[in-house]
Amino acid sequence: MPRPLRPSDKRPNPATVLLTGFDPFGGDPVNPSWRIAQALHGRQIAGHRIVAAQLPTVFGDALTALNTALRRHQPALVICLGLAGGRSALSIERIAINVNDARIADNAGAQPIDTPVIDGAAAAYFSTLPIKAMCAAMLAEGVPAEVSQTAGTFVCNHVFYGLMHRLASGRGLKGTRGGFIHVPLLPEQGEPSLPLADMVRGLRAGIRAALSTTQDLRAGGGAIH
Repeated sequence: MPRPLRPSDKRPNPATVLLTGFDPFGGDPVNPSWRIAQALHGRQIAGHRIVAAQLPTVFGDALTALNTALRRHQPALVICLGLAGGRSALSIERIAINVNDARIADNAGAQPIDTPVIDGAAAAYFSTLPIKAMCAAMLAEGVPAEVSQTAGTFVCNHVFYGLMHRLASGRGLKGTRGGFIHVPLLPEQGEPSLPLADMVRGLRAGIRAALSTTQDLRAGGGAIH
């Protein structure tokens, strides 16, 4: 069990990147988002140490776990990962919306419909990651990547919105940037998919780009439909 936080633990740690993934859900024994985070845990990228944290695929509890990790690590950069079955590329999300609308139940059996993530908060938040620079870096590594305009309305968007709301409030995390990336299935889970090694390589390139980019690229990445 992690030791309790003391005030001295709460100082900013500009040399840390927090990378989160989810536990398995929907009857699948593996969640590739957590496999990627595990693979990168402890690695050094651009002088920053990667710290992985697993979030439960549960509305509410996922944000509690995320906030605990944010308090503990005080990261300079936060990237939350989640599974998006049916996608064939690393999907860097642009926007989080203040809506829970679950087509299926979460791992605790909850299925909120048309409820806010946070009552009275903004309708939406944009990622503060340099999403197009990250996409370009992933593509340069030969890993399929795209900018996505929707993170859905399940627990992934719930976490993405909660993260951006927390960062916008500035509570102890002034200057921290963050966002969300959806990942495909692993090949053993079905198609479309990407091998774990490719996704890890793509994330490493994306994190490196995020740490080195202060102004995002101006390049086409929008959706027609």
